[in-house]
Amino acid sequence: MYGLVIENFLLPHTSNIQIEVELFGICDSNIYFNDEHILIYAVDNFIKLGHTLHNIIINLRGVFDMGFLDNKKIIIMGVANKSSLAFGCMQAIINQGGQVILTYQNDRMKRSLDRFVDDSVLKVECDVSNPENIETAFANIAQTVGKVDGIVHAIAYAEKSDLDNKVTDGTLASFSLAQNISVYSLIAAAKYGREIMNENGSIVTLTYMGSERAIPNYNVMGIAKAGLESAVRYLARDLADKNIRVNAISAGAVKTLAVTGVKNHGDLIKMSDERTVDGVGVTIEEVGNTAAFLLSPIASGIVGDTIYVDKGTHLI
Repeated sequence: MYGLVIENFLLPHTSNIQIEVELFGICDSNIYFNDEHILIYAVDNFIKLGHTLHNIIINLRGVFDMGFLDNKKIIIMGVANKSSLAFGCMQAIINQGGQVILTYQNDRMKRSLDRFVDDSVLKVECDVSNPENIETAFANIAQTVGKVDGIVHAIAYAEKSDLDNKVTDGTLASFSLAQNISVYSLIAAAKYGREIMNENGSIVTLTYMGSERAIPNYNVMGIAKAGLESAVRYLARDLADKNIRVNAISAGAVKTLAVTGVKNHGDLIKMSDERTVDGVGVTIEEVGNTAAFLLSPIASGIVGDTIYVDKGTHLI
């Protein structure tokens, strides 16, 4: 009887370990788990099968390197540049083993994506201003990669004049545009996304504290974000019959290209950073990690919620 102890591994998927061990012919092994150790007692003929202790360790290590989004296909809508929250989500999903599919608005955005996103990543045109484009884009995605497991919705828009001026200065047309791009695009993504999504899928959108507080120069976008968060709750109920969860992340102010469109955005970021518990602003990586978590089966109990990822800014 030979024994092998591998320390300091935690098991996200014990069933995968069992399968991996059996593939190596150690079918009579007994595997025990606790918080710090895995003890594997192999049958005394495993050396006859041509496996050394070194090989066993290497192969088991490959299982532990699995991320919690392994083999999951995630659509990300709204990656604009390497400083965007959506890019942070993309990186986190890839780091956890997920396959990403990106949508883009037009040829100009496609050329921008091609400069920093590998050619191996599927990119599909999708101008969300017309819901039919979302239907077409998702159909194209399904035809190319099959069913998906999640969607990250990171799209919002308002006319700059509506952000600079008072809410009462805006027009019906500009108000409707902000609602269409920022809110209805999520509803349409859920509508067409559920048709190409596997059971136990997840949809995550991005919001901001301006949905519930009157943030200077946020104006019509704050109203849109309030509508977005409400849509999350209703969509979570509507999609429950397909076991698809819908949640939002309320991210702290990060210096992204989108934020620079807000008048006096430097003051906004400074105020946000000062209110964090450690005086340091949240990062796109921290927002991305939370998105990856919400997309995973680990977050199966979180439904219709808005999760703050702002390092405590909302507490004050």
